[in-house]
Amino acid sequence: MNAPQSANSNASASVPAQPPAGNPKRKKALTALASVVVVAGLGWAAYEVLVASHYESTDNAYVQGNVIQITPQIGGTVMGIMADDTDFVKAGQVLVQLDPADAKVALDQAEAALAQAVRQVRTLYANNSTLAAQIALRDADVVRAQSDIARASDDLKRRQSLTGNGAVSKEELKHAQTQLAIANSALTAAQAGVLAAREQLTSNQALTEGTSIEQHPSVQLAAAKVREAYLATQRASLSAPVDGYVAKRTVQLGQRVAAGTPLMSIIPLKQVWVDANFKEVQLRTIRIGQPATLVADLYGKKVEYKGTVAGLGAGTGAAFSLLPAQNATGNWIKVVQRVPVRIALDPKQLADNPLRVGLSMNVEVDVSKLDGKTLADAPRAAAPVQPQAFAAQDDAVNDVVRRVIAANVGKAGTVASRRAAQQHTLQTR
Repeated sequence: MNAPQSANSNASASVPAQPPAGNPKRKKALTALASVVVVAGLGWAAYEVLVASHYESTDNAYVQGNVIQITPQIGGTVMGIMADDTDFVKAGQVLVQLDPADAKVALDQAEAALAQAVRQVRTLYANNSTLAAQIALRDADVVRAQSDIARASDDLKRRQSLTGNGAVSKEELKHAQTQLAIANSALTAAQAGVLAAREQLTSNQALTEGTSIEQHPSVQLAAAKVREAYLATQRASLSAPVDGYVAKRTVQLGQRVAAGTPLMSIIPLKQVWVDANFKEVQLRTIRIGQPATLVADLYGKKVEYKGTVAGLGAGTGAAFSLLPAQNATGNWIKVVQRVPVRIALDPKQLADNPLRVGLSMNVEVDVSKLDGKTLADAPRAAAPVQPQAFAAQDDAVNDVVRRVIAANVGKAGTVASRRAAQQHTLQTR
């Protein structure tokens, strides 16, 4: 029994061990996976070099716009509110009406003061002729006094020649001497009167020469008061400076407001832009004028906006924050900074798909062209926001001033002012 078993064990020990057969399917799967990984890596590298490196993107972007505050320039009581939140208003449309009673009273007083100033200046021009006549009258007094002196001198000489033979008494001679002294005094008084009249004319001409009634300083001062009062009446009605939508209305009916109190805001949604806050390392290739593609969370990817880089901020957001970082104190941890990049939008796209201030945006900038600049080197060609109303206020108040002056200047005053202006022109020549 033991011998056969030993023989079998020796035979099995003499046969070499065979390696286990491999799984061909597994090997193929690993090979395919490795190939896919290599191809994907090469594809990703090629995409990064050829495509992704030409774009910079961020989702830290928000719609911005001009928030135009409506504030009164004068104090008053709110009598009417003509617009509310979400309302669309046109430029020049009245938004809030203040009580205009006080302003109208002040305007009436200013117009009356202007009329009085015109009439006073007319009196100055009329006094020129009166004072000139006074000079002629005083000259006549001088001539008459000179004739009286000549007559008194002749009388005195005749009496002095007859004194020796007793034909003329001493008393009569003394009377003749007294008459001559009186005539000399009258001449002196007449000459003083002429000088005083000329000085008065010179003084009055100093107030009138070289100008007309309309351009006289007193009239211009009163006219300025009329303009001031007229503007106060116009400012009792608060109008929209531009087309836009009403937001943040805080004013209430009957409220007493002071000058400068914010009442509401107007947002022109046709003039919005996007501030994209790129990391500082992304700014290396961003230039003014590069095209951008934007997607709003409001509409999703179905609406794609086309924009252009309009400018790069002059500082980081942290530098202009209310409490800027104090990196020179205490422990310091580096934080990647962001700089706002302004993206201008297509007005036609904004009209088709309007945006609101503060909406989130995804921005992708094509940085393949680096021939642009990082900072603007010329002033802006036009103001970012220009008022579309209030252009006719100056013309209206000038019409009021001209009407008051014309009603009080009169024909004689017009002729006198023209004559004074002509004299001034001749003197300057």
